[in-house]
Amino acid sequence: MSKLDELTAEFCPCGVVYKKLKDISEYGKSRIEASEIDADSYIGVDNLLPDKGGKMSSSYVPTEGNLIHFGEGDILIGNIRPYLKKIWLADCTGGTNGDVLVIHLTDKGIDSRFLYYCLSSDRFFFYDMQYAKGAKMPRGDKNAIMEYKVPAPPLEVQREIVRVLDNFTLLSAELSAELSAELSARRKQYEYYRNELLSFKDDVRIVPLEEIADIGTGSSNTNEGLEKGLYPFFVRSQEPLRKNEYEYDETAIITAGDGVGVGKVFHYVEGKYALHQRAYRIHIKTPEVLPRYYFHYMRSAFLPYIQKSMFQGSVASIRRPMLNAFPVPVPRLDVQERLINVLDNFESICSDLNIGLPAEIEARRKQYEYYRDLLLTFAETGSSVLTDRQTDRQTDRA
Repeated sequence: MSKLDELTAEFCPCGVVYKKLKDISEYGKSRIEASEIDADSYIGVDNLLPDKGGKMSSSYVPTEGNLIHFGEGDILIGNIRPYLKKIWLADCTGGTNGDVLVIHLTDKGIDSRFLYYCLSSDRFFFYDMQYAKGAKMPRGDKNAIMEYKVPAPPLEVQREIVRVLDNFTLLSAELSAELSAELSARRKQYEYYRNELLSFKDDVRIVPLEEIADIGTGSSNTNEGLEKGLYPFFVRSQEPLRKNEYEYDETAIITAGDGVGVGKVFHYVEGKYALHQRAYRIHIKTPEVLPRYYFHYMRSAFLPYIQKSMFQGSVASIRRPMLNAFPVPVPRLDVQERLINVLDNFESICSDLNIGLPAEIEARRKQYEYYRDLLLTFAETGSSVLTDRQTDRQTDRA
């Protein structure tokens, strides 16, 4: 029997009382001058992170007027678009605006971290959305939120639940950090070996891209994209859209002509596709260069190349002369084929990691949320219906 089982059996064998938020807390009422806060102590809905991610420093800090004050142990909830699940347990004093709710405990029989875990559950945010008002920008109903009921077991039980969940939170965060670091390391390893393999000695012929390729842009705009369509529609971002009409039927390398994807977004396409008017298509026209080899080489060498000669306008952009002059090494075809084989295999491994490791992180997050909700589920006093957690315990003892 765990310590939590023992405490539950001792203090609440017949269930616990459920209390409405309005009976154990109130919305923050006190005020604080804007001059007393900074980027770390100002909380707006924009610097609360979604999916219960806490908060980050604010890029905007009001300089005059007064704000709603919050103190250490208060719970702050983003009240615009509750489905974003923005919540933070304050560890400092600061100020916020009317788009953020400050839940201030008034019942000394409730632990603030315990209440925070209760309000971090999907159950609460589902409830919040049920009563939210507004279609495009739903806002939580403050009166309905105060009617939400949470379990109120004795403090001894609350604190043990908090201890277990704090440890689980820490372990989950450490595991996610390790998996993310592993993913980053594998990406860097792939890029290192790719760049090494595609570094050639002086005996390899170098030609400008315009000698070996047909270069052009598309004629479509982003607003022509569909969620579902017959053909891929390559825009300037990593994820292509769809269209029911195509512009080209060929093997080509696609890259962004301007925007944040310049030098970073590359696609290899075979067959029919549509293309954004500010994205470039590069169709290799000589049998001396394999398109797949050029795709790998461009991913390796193009960004450093344009960083030396990039035109700076309102956004970073590529001009046609830059593409025309891009120097491309042309090794023997058998060398190109070996490089393609090695790099395709390595890319496949990295792609599997890109899928597997984020999936593992997501699985751990769901596991954490499952056990959190299980720990925070009690039979209400006077109810003869056992909770899932109590049923599990009785099954374990049988």
